[in-house]
Amino acid sequence: MAPLQNAVKTAEGVVVNGFVVSPCVEQCDGCERQREFDDQKYCSSYPDPARKWAGGRCNFATHVKVQAAAAAKVNPLKASKRAAKGR
Repeated sequence: MAPLQNAVKTAEGVVVNGFVVSPCVEQCDGCERQREFDDQKYCSSYPDPARKWAGGRCNFATHVKVQAAAAAKVNPLKASKRAAKGR
């Protein structure tokens, strides 16, 4: 895991490129975007990882696989017409 670049510890917390960043949450474990600074892990893509996970899944997460969408619903009337034509 690469260290967090341009990070500075201040009274507000850890500041990276002008943004105060929060430590990673439990759901972030295994993500490739985690970086280490002062024995804590921080997200290299988003300053507040807890907020990203609040809505369900973080869109930056590299360790979570997206489930395939369900097969398209077929109109039975159109399907029967296609079958009658031989398509």
